[in-house]
Amino acid sequence: MDLIVKRAGDVWQASYGDKVWRAAVGRSGIRADKTEGDGVSPIGCWPIRRVLYRADKLKAAPVSVFETAVIDPQDGWCDAADHPDYNRPVRLPFAASHEEMWRKDDLYDIVVVLGQNDDPVVPGAGSAIFLHVASEGYSSTAGCAALTLEHLQEFLTMAEPGTRLCFQG
Repeated sequence: MDLIVKRAGDVWQASYGDKVWRAAVGRSGIRADKTEGDGVSPIGCWPIRRVLYRADKLKAAPVSVFETAVIDPQDGWCDAADHPDYNRPVRLPFAASHEEMWRKDDLYDIVVVLGQNDDPVVPGAGSAIFLHVASEGYSSTAGCAALTLEHLQEFLTMAEPGTRLCFQG
């Protein structure tokens, strides 16, 4: 069973079986054509690779069937399309363009890493497409999907091996 993310009237929603939660997606919506920095959540079904979390902010590791690891202040994610580490985790400091995984806001308290553009990596086809914690008011993301912390934790307890996140246009 997959987590399906799609429009429902004027909002975005994520559904898994009979559970439905409000969601956020990229500022440019869900589309098939994805390029680095365009704010698009890419149409398709993306496998869940692993779960990352902030141990300093959560009382316990997320309950999940997926490999789980702690985020630390030196964790980053390369978003420089011309770099050999594009769309890969990196250690900071890192000279090329990157995203910091240790954020001051709560959005990356839990990060579900998706297998979008990772096998193989195609330069410029998008990086760091995650499922993470939604901002208050479900503000749009840079291309990720987002749920509240509570709903994200609930989904992870239900998800089974082989579960994917599917963006549907």
